[in-house]
Amino acid sequence: MYLTKEEERILEGEKGWAYQTAMKVLVKLGDLFGATRLIPVKSAHISGVSYKTIGDAATEFLEEIVKAGGVVQVKSTINPAGFDPEHLKEMPIPEEYRAKQTRILNLYKRMKIEPALTCTPYYIQRPEAGSHLAWAESSAVVYANSVLKAWTNREGGPSALASALIGKTPNYGMHRAENRQAEVLVRVEPELKGETEYGALGIYVGKILGGKVPNFIGLRGPTESELKHLGAALASTGMTPIFHHGAGHEEGLEEVTVEEADLKGVVEELSTASGEPDMVFIGCPHCSLGEIERIARLMRGRKLKDDIKLWVCTSRYVRDKARVHVKVIEAAGGHVICDTCAVVTWLREIGVERLMTNSAKTAYYAPVLNKVGVALAPTSKCIDAACKP
Repeated sequence: MYLTKEEERILEGEKGWAYQTAMKVLVKLGDLFGATRLIPVKSAHISGVSYKTIGDAATEFLEEIVKAGGVVQVKSTINPAGFDPEHLKEMPIPEEYRAKQTRILNLYKRMKIEPALTCTPYYIQRPEAGSHLAWAESSAVVYANSVLKAWTNREGGPSALASALIGKTPNYGMHRAENRQAEVLVRVEPELKGETEYGALGIYVGKILGGKVPNFIGLRGPTESELKHLGAALASTGMTPIFHHGAGHEEGLEEVTVEEADLKGVVEELSTASGEPDMVFIGCPHCSLGEIERIARLMRGRKLKDDIKLWVCTSRYVRDKARVHVKVIEAAGGHVICDTCAVVTWLREIGVERLMTNSAKTAYYAPVLNKVGVALAPTSKCIDAACKP
């Protein structure tokens, strides 16, 4: 892979260990995947933020980067952490975990990374179509490539951090037009309704295609929120970083047909809990302003059941814009939580054994990461389950 003179000097250590280490990561990736050079990125989004998921070893690595003077060179944001400091009563996390989580966040801040703590950074600042990014967080990657028409690979936490420190990424994968073309035509027979059914489609197709790029035929006017859930679920069971829909298609592509029974099977398979939930959770990926508004409409004038928690997770940026709707949700007894989500916090430790959600991604991951039973249902049914008649 060709490096400029400046890049070579960084690789040789002239700017210090932090930048040398970052450059080594990028060069290794570039050589592995056949990149020819490094290209500038407009922004980076870094995963690996919750102490629950990264632990002590990764925290120590971040400490070394900070000690060596590492500061990001482009606008950079980070994924959700393990708790919301404004909702400690609802999240009685052990003090040891809170202290270790706070340490991680302070390390990122010292690198000049924005503590947005969200998996939907595109709601804070929407990237321009055609802009090159270095984003981790699989759901954000798929959304950026498929809906926003930006260009980013599915980075890991270390490679996204390396790109943030250098301001560049190797030009392989989704940074090349030839790799963004559809490889499989997916015919969707049923008319999908709502985020849950779009999520079920993503779970089903992700298992079949692995890393192949699908072009969905038959989607009827999906909203951006529905496409968000489709992409998040697609990336949960598969590795594809992009999908297409609503456009023409080339002849001769491999074809897959999805029928209503296939999607019902996904919902049944992901629904591992029966009976009343301990918690209803909406916000994976983090809610948009429109989603919070809809939840508030469904909850207006109602009250939460006494023994059920309701969490609506979003970024602080979106919550500030949704203050009127937040008040409605809180008046009903629900909580609009920021900086975290149910997947990356300690649910069992706060007494949750059965979770109901509208998110297929959550339903896929929560039984493994949180050891809880899950019921997958549309948003309206989730709210009905949480509220008194």
